[in-house]
Amino acid sequence: MSAAASATRSAWRWTRPSVIPGFGLTMGFTLTYFSLIILVPLLALAFRSAGLGPASFWIAASDARVLGALRVSFVTALIAAAVNVVFGTLIAWVLVRYRFPGRRIFDAVIDLPFALPTAVAGIALTAIYAPNGTIGALFAPLGWRIAYTPAGIVIAMIFIGLPFVVRTIQPILEEVSHEVEEASATLGATRFQTITRVLLPSLTPAILTGFALAFARGVGEYGSIIFIAGNIPFVSEIAPLLIYIRLQEFNYVGATVIATVMLLISFALLFAINLIQAWSRRRYGYGN
Repeated sequence: MSAAASATRSAWRWTRPSVIPGFGLTMGFTLTYFSLIILVPLLALAFRSAGLGPASFWIAASDARVLGALRVSFVTALIAAAVNVVFGTLIAWVLVRYRFPGRRIFDAVIDLPFALPTAVAGIALTAIYAPNGTIGALFAPLGWRIAYTPAGIVIAMIFIGLPFVVRTIQPILEEVSHEVEEASATLGATRFQTITRVLLPSLTPAILTGFALAFARGVGEYGSIIFIAGNIPFVSEIAPLLIYIRLQEFNYVGATVIATVMLLISFALLFAINLIQAWSRRRYGYGN
């Protein structure tokens, strides 16, 4: 009888025995915190949207201004994340592989967008890239405008998203030994082959993670963008700003619909990125 009871208890056990106690307490706190901070707000948003009915939801979601704002937000976020992947990988490479004067200061400056208030970043970028700004004045005679256009939005998203890529790739690069590169060169591989066939496979999951984080931050960014975007409907108006406008108009239905559409698109893109990450880990032998 005791053996059967022991087998039943082991069958329903959630985790393996551990010398560290407190699984029940910490698991309960984790589920409660996750529910209150993340799950409950998302479910409330979903229930509020479901209450509109399919017809009303579609009418509000297919509004031309809403579609234009969503297009601006997601397209610019994708472009900024792609740019950050390229240059963030190069910056992480320099910080890990080389030692030079001022390296520690340069490494610390990478984290500045984390600490800098987004409104301050937006004002600073606008002052620099405006037609009469330091950099904007150089392009104004050519007829190129950076501030108050989608290009300005991309620059703001690059600024806030770069640390996510660098800090995600940097620790993985530190784990890759120089001996691996030297062995590749000894076996006759060119530098390009070493990068593409030896280094990139090990960095691919981290690169995709950095891309996903930078993309998610860019889509949801508000403070650093509204100053440099110009906020012109159908041109440089982002979805978070349109949500704020709908709330100012007391159009809570419209704001809820925009937020729900953004949530669904973000979930779909992040889910696809996670699938690619899982495939990459299995393909190159970095999974469990």
